[in-house]
Amino acid sequence: MRIREIKKEALIALENKWGFAVLLTVILGIFTFIIPELLSVYASGGWYNYYLGDTFEGDITSLIVGLILYPAVIGYSWVFIGLIRREPQSVKSMFSPFGEIGTFLKLIGTTILVWLFTALWTVLLIVPGIIKGIAYSQTYYVLKDNPDLPVLQAITESRRLMDGYKWKFFLLQLSFIGWIILATIPFGLGFLWLTPYMTASSAEFYNEIRQAKAGDGLKE
Repeated sequence: MRIREIKKEALIALENKWGFAVLLTVILGIFTFIIPELLSVYASGGWYNYYLGDTFEGDITSLIVGLILYPAVIGYSWVFIGLIRREPQSVKSMFSPFGEIGTFLKLIGTTILVWLFTALWTVLLIVPGIIKGIAYSQTYYVLKDNPDLPVLQAITESRRLMDGYKWKFFLLQLSFIGWIILATIPFGLGFLWLTPYMTASSAEFYNEIRQAKAGDGLKE
């Protein structure tokens, strides 16, 4: 499983779908940045207080709203695992995590647990926190394929899948450093194309390790 081949497969999956991918990324930005920031400004009492740094209420509001809207980030990643598998996708697919209250609450709970576990390891030392964050990185993909799986078991399955592949995943993310630098010019607009590329590559990575360990854990 070479990084070059993973990224190549991601680009193949995105052929003729870049317009769709960029549109999804714009929507993602609205949900993960613009809406939380606007509500943060409102909770802070307006732009004046916000710029003065008097934003405690705003920061709390932004955190809570960001958590509530985080399933949109998960839905975004699910769209790309679908594209990797050549399954038809639409803008509506991105909002599938909001379709059922049970699924929505489960994903919120999963997000809290993943953040909490990662934070606790990071408190001990930065490097173990990074390693654990990588180990938990496949949890949402696992839940996509196994929606009835309990949250803790999904996290455990992610750890199992990443056993022996954490360094490879780290190198995959590191391979985008040059593109990340370029994407910031001008005004970060390059991320409208880079984010789909990186997300599709991560989805392909999951597909590869899932197939590699198909007989060792959950059924295909």
